[in-house]
Amino acid sequence: MRNKDFHAGFQIISCNFVFINQPEFYLNDNIVAIITMDLKTLITECTAYDFKLMLEEKKPKSWLKSVSAFANGIGGSLFFVVDNEGIIRGLDNIQHVCETISAKVRDHMDPLPDVEMIPQKISDFDILQLKVGTGNYTPYYYVGDGQRVAFVRVGDESLPATAEQMVRLVLKGSNKTFDSLYTDYNVEDFSFTILANTFKSRTSQEWNKKYLLSFGLVTGTGCLTNAGALFADDCPLWQSRLYYTRWDGREKGDAINDAEFTGNVLMLLREAMNFVKSNTRRGWEKLPDGRKNKPEYAERAVLEAMVNHLIHRDYKVMGSEVHLDIYDDRLSVTSPGGMYNGALIQDLDIADVSSERRNPILANVMAQLDYMEKRGSGLLRIRKETKALDGYRDELQPIFKSTPTQFQTTIFASTDLSEVGDNVGDLSKTKLTDRQLKILNLIKEYPTMTGRRMSEMLSVSQRTIERDISALKDAGILKHEGTDNNGLWRILTTME
Repeated sequence: MRNKDFHAGFQIISCNFVFINQPEFYLNDNIVAIITMDLKTLITECTAYDFKLMLEEKKPKSWLKSVSAFANGIGGSLFFVVDNEGIIRGLDNIQHVCETISAKVRDHMDPLPDVEMIPQKISDFDILQLKVGTGNYTPYYYVGDGQRVAFVRVGDESLPATAEQMVRLVLKGSNKTFDSLYTDYNVEDFSFTILANTFKSRTSQEWNKKYLLSFGLVTGTGCLTNAGALFADDCPLWQSRLYYTRWDGREKGDAINDAEFTGNVLMLLREAMNFVKSNTRRGWEKLPDGRKNKPEYAERAVLEAMVNHLIHRDYKVMGSEVHLDIYDDRLSVTSPGGMYNGALIQDLDIADVSSERRNPILANVMAQLDYMEKRGSGLLRIRKETKALDGYRDELQPIFKSTPTQFQTTIFASTDLSEVGDNVGDLSKTKLTDRQLKILNLIKEYPTMTGRRMSEMLSVSQRTIERDISALKDAGILKHEGTDNNGLWRILTTME
């Protein structure tokens, strides 16, 4: 390999020529083994890239839109001349191509992105890598044909940015985040009792009103930031919402229990944890001298997941919310907004994921409350806590998945609940919902209890109680004796 510098347009281009004597060459996701290690490293280090069969000088938008998208995202590379199958075709005049690219970037990009042209010589083929760095002054526009358009990367395409994406790019370019923006809300019109009580209980320190300013929740003029609005008791940001549902089975169908909450982010966290506790079961393993609890989920893993999604969600997406879905075999949390840097979490080693934060003020306050660690190890913590549960198997490892518009965490139940019960002795062979088990416990204590009274005590509709009782009857677990008004319930299976 040898290095050669030459002037092309407005910048000095660093050229690295690689010589390989092989008959046929491909560039693709796996990088065929005949490519040298230098070039293999070069390609795999580009987390996003495009192949271009030719440099279209008269239609520069066809490839400059990718330059815009890469600069507005996490960077990437275009390779000339390589077709869509990754087969190298080669350039005839690489000097002319470099000069043309420099001129087109200068004439049609605003602001000018950080680009580097790296020629590669493979056997008799000359190709060019146009490497685009992630930009600090977003949005980066393509200007031409009477248009001024900012592009973003969505999968393997470069598409015009939506209105929401434009807001995000403008904030990034001005070095601001949503949670740091000032609002018109006066701090004197809001209370922070939930925050103060949480701070005292979790840190064993007294809350001081001056923390509102030092944490970045209010401005020096007494206005709330968006972060402050999210921590206010009566949070005025209506997009701060949580939907949760306990589904009957392993897929979305009939809902056993559901609710919606809007407002203070700490209240949403508390309600989410209460919902998980009341809609999952703790089984037990019978031992000679007692029993051993076998929870479905590690509480700390669920807490980490909820904190991550409430803090790192994209609050600029006005028509969306955090969703918590519980199935028979798993728990799933989904929030608007993918990885902040645009990467896909499933393509990364979570041990190496950077701690870039979409909402750094929210993250810092949660760290002060000891809900999360500053070094960004939440995903590892979720896996570690889940792995420590009895009944864990490798196939139950939590899964993290992201798209450009959302992030999802899935935690699998670590206990086979078809073989355990909850406060029901010999019912361990029968799979029952948490509410059905509660009904049996109520009946054990009050055999004459009516369905209406059960609905009141369990805070569900009478129709829901009737459906559960019907299922218990069909399973041969429950029987009603006597008249509707003066009868009593009898449990046909022994209970401890």
